[in-house]
Amino acid sequence: MIWHLVALVVAGLGAGGVAMALYHLSRKKLPKWIIPGFAGVAMLAYQINFEYGWFEHKQLQLPEDSVVIESHATSMVWRPWTFAKPMTTSFTVLDKTSLVQVEQQGEKPLVRFMLYRFEKEYVDQVYPSGWLMNCAIGEMVGLELDGSINPVKRAVLQQDGKLYQEVCLTSER
Repeated sequence: MIWHLVALVVAGLGAGGVAMALYHLSRKKLPKWIIPGFAGVAMLAYQINFEYGWFEHKQLQLPEDSVVIESHATSMVWRPWTFAKPMTTSFTVLDKTSLVQVEQQGEKPLVRFMLYRFEKEYVDQVYPSGWLMNCAIGEMVGLELDGSINPVKRAVLQQDGKLYQEVCLTSER
């Protein structure tokens, strides 16, 4: 976080320096407000670039065996530019190395796996969760830390959905 603040200040000082050079090259014919104006615009541009680059940056940090299942983009009043292009603030990742076929039911297996939810906040948050999927009917239930089933965390997936495809079709191979 401190390096982000340092980069923000450097962007402002750099753009302010460029504006000061333009001011002096124009023999002081440009208005003086151009210096803080350039600095402010540069700092805002850096911040917007940093926020929109968060999702791609986090994806590059993921292991190769991870698959992004879904991402969630939102618009915020205090960031009016997000109404033109919503910003990704969270996403869910499947760890394909965690796929374990527990048992076979007919042609389709029961598969245990891990999902990780990443959320962009002041300090990025990661929420791991274990799941058990019955690929025959596309139903999944949550698992507690000790491996027991939590019937409250339950979902039914469409067979053409990305999570179902990645879990059930990958584990059949």
